[in-house]
Amino acid sequence: MSTLYSTKVTAVGGRNGTIRSDDGLLDLPLALPKALGGKGGATNPEQLFAAGYAACFGNAVIHSTRNKESKIQDNDIDVVATVGMEPNGSGGFALTVALDVTISGVDLATAEAIVSEAHKVCPYSNAVRGNINVALNVNTRE
Repeated sequence: MSTLYSTKVTAVGGRNGTIRSDDGLLDLPLALPKALGGKGGATNPEQLFAAGYAACFGNAVIHSTRNKESKIQDNDIDVVATVGMEPNGSGGFALTVALDVTISGVDLATAEAIVSEAHKVCPYSNAVRGNINVALNVNTRE
């Protein structure tokens, strides 16, 4: 199988360090969130994961409707990803994910079917399947 896309990001200093992509487009300080005892004031890995998952899932919705009668366009889809962290019971930590998906121009049953299909094709969903429970909340808007 051939790789469609690859990127490289270097993290220095862990949660209180920096991240930089090999092309320089992503170049950010990191900070441990105040909720975890840090100083806050900068992004953190959970925010970055939530941003990536939300954007990727939105595109999976669009992709999954390309050959369907109800095509979803860029402005028809909003995805809010909530990523949390909790103890895993064995001294480590686990992530939690909820995706609130709102689609315009379709009824709720159609939106739910589209989201179900998107969850099957989204690379983030496929990466976490079997390891992180992802709560999918589907809504529509006129």
